[in-house]
Amino acid sequence: MAEKLLDDLFHETLKDIYYAERQILKALPKMARGAQSERLREAFEKHREQTQTHVERLQQVFEILGKSPRGKTCPAIDGIIEEGEEVMSAFKGAPALDAGLIAAAQAVEHYEIARYGTLRQWAQQLGLKDAADLLSQTLDEESQTDELLTEIAENEANREAAA
Repeated sequence: MAEKLLDDLFHETLKDIYYAERQILKALPKMARGAQSERLREAFEKHREQTQTHVERLQQVFEILGKSPRGKTCPAIDGIIEEGEEVMSAFKGAPALDAGLIAAAQAVEHYEIARYGTLRQWAQQLGLKDAADLLSQTLDEESQTDELLTEIAENEANREAAA
């Protein structure tokens, strides 16, 4: 078996997050439609636009590597998205729906934050400064989305769910 190095791991993980982002693009409109709060709906819609940019940045990273943009199935993101769909079904119309949607969305964000943080560090280690910069931009946006979701949860959704 050939020796696998960091650049191989970087490429494999890049394919993983590329698949994940494309799945998230499909899930966000459903989550936006399911949200009861206008503010949460708007947050999901804004993040869908950002996610499209994230996909484009990943395509640029593939280009830097001289590789075709290609995803590989990511069971982790598939499972997280499925959990979000279960929340939408089980809590439809309930006061706790938005709190559940936020929890599902934050599971996605935390997965992405972990992946982008790792990929950025590996890109730096591999001397791929332009790739590291692109990944860093996305990491910052994912962190901002997570903070916004926390703020909506704490100030609106969790209170409404507990009432």
